[in-house]
Amino acid sequence: MILPKERDPRFITLRRGGSLTDSTHHSLAEWAATCAEHVLYLFEQANPDDKRPRQAIELTRAWINGEIPMKQAHQAAFAANAAAKGLPDSARFAALAAGQAVAVAHVAAHELGAAAYAIKAVRASVDEQEKEETGRRECQWQRDQLSDTIRELVLDDQSQRNHLCWSVFNC
Repeated sequence: MILPKERDPRFITLRRGGSLTDSTHHSLAEWAATCAEHVLYLFEQANPDDKRPRQAIELTRAWINGEIPMKQAHQAAFAANAAAKGLPDSARFAALAAGQAVAVAHVAAHELGAAAYAIKAVRASVDEQEKEETGRRECQWQRDQLSDTIRELVLDDQSQRNHLCWSVFNC
């Protein structure tokens, strides 16, 4: 479970009574897509013929650009998650990262899910003694991708929800 029981109003759109603007929502989705895309190769190495996770990332960006409705983006999350079934952990977590990224269109707080699963993916791709350092490097890479408009929000969210996200944001 990566989502808190009580939703943070900073991740609820203005239309639904929160404080999240469309621009910030789109920035969160772009960052989540970037995090998922960074580890997508782990899925594609294991299952090169399955395009569902890549399509989920593409549909995230299509939603950001207003090319598809939220509902279509949200449906892609289910497809990416289904692609994860039965695969080794690194590939499975990479597909789940893509599913979380596209789910940001529906619930902005999924942005941390994309990042957390991406970290889990790279950690699962290396030997036990390399897991912590590899995870820290991925976490730092992700933070380096944050735009100024969402940096403070995401870093605070990581601090508040790190315990729900397998404590992967200790970088």
